Amino acid sequence: MHGSCQKTNADTARAFLPPDAARLAPEGLCEKLARTHYENFTVGSILLPRSLRRHVYNVYAYCRVCDDLADETGEPELSLRLLAWWREELEECYRGRPNHPVFQALRETIERFDLPIEPFRDLISAFEQDQRVTRYATFEALLGYCSRSANPVGRLFLCLLGYRDDARQRLADPICTALQLANFWQDIPADYAKGRIYIPLEDMERFGYTEAELRNRIVNAGFARLMRFEIARTRELFQRGAPLAGLISGVGAADVALFTAGGLALLGAIERSNYNVFRGRITVPAPRKALLLARWMAGRWSGV
Repeated sequence: MHGSCQKTNADTARAFLPPDAARLAPEGLCEKLARTHYENFTVGSILLPRSLRRHVYNVYAYCRVCDDLADETGEPELSLRLLAWWREELEECYRGRPNHPVFQALRETIERFDLPIEPFRDLISAFEQDQRVTRYATFEALLGYCSRSANPVGRLFLCLLGYRDDARQRLADPICTALQLANFWQDIPADYAKGRIYIPLEDMERFGYTEAELRNRIVNAGFARLMRFEIARTRELFQRGAPLAGLISGVGAADVALFTAGGLALLGAIERSNYNVFRGRITVPAPRKALLLARWMAGRWSGV
């Protein structure tokens, strides 16, 4: 019976993979999953050696499947069931028995870099919370969610670069939290369509912006003040973690620096839109990312 249930879950989850997934080797599938998502995390990964890049893809592919199982079913109970199955697949992988192609690729990454299981578990826990919690009363509560939905990604990335110390990981946390918050401000209408509001309710009340106005996609003075406030403290988190890039040697420093630069660029784009996130999804265009990369390289070579 248990095996039959596992097969049903695996068959259901397959619907969230690319159409050609069955023809791809596990590592190829992970690369495709990672490269078609996570635009705010991987802006500089072309500088990483190919041998390391594939391990980054393996980790991000895990995150992508978690995300899809949580967000793409449209049914919280189904998502919870699939996430429970994904957790069991994770545990099987750490027992040395990977089943799903993503875990078959990820197993080598886990062994090579001695990755701890806790960040992977935390990510699943956060996505499960999304099925049960759709509003956050306070900013502190939202930060608690980000500590499991975003920060584990940065900690795993540091492990791939060879850094496991608390000092660097504590600097990575505000960067990852800020990236998550920037995504929230970017995706306010899309999240609301899924029944979720990530803007702290205490802040909406403080600036006099109601859920009815949000539902009707109204951009008024109250919304502008609200977004200005959220963007300011998101920018502060980016700045708090910015010293991390100077503590990373080699080309991995580019990714760390560009996580911050890309996130700040997204906040700037929201500001330039006069905070109208309802008009269309605001993103950082590829040429802008290329410019950020060029500026980082120029500064690195000049010793700035």
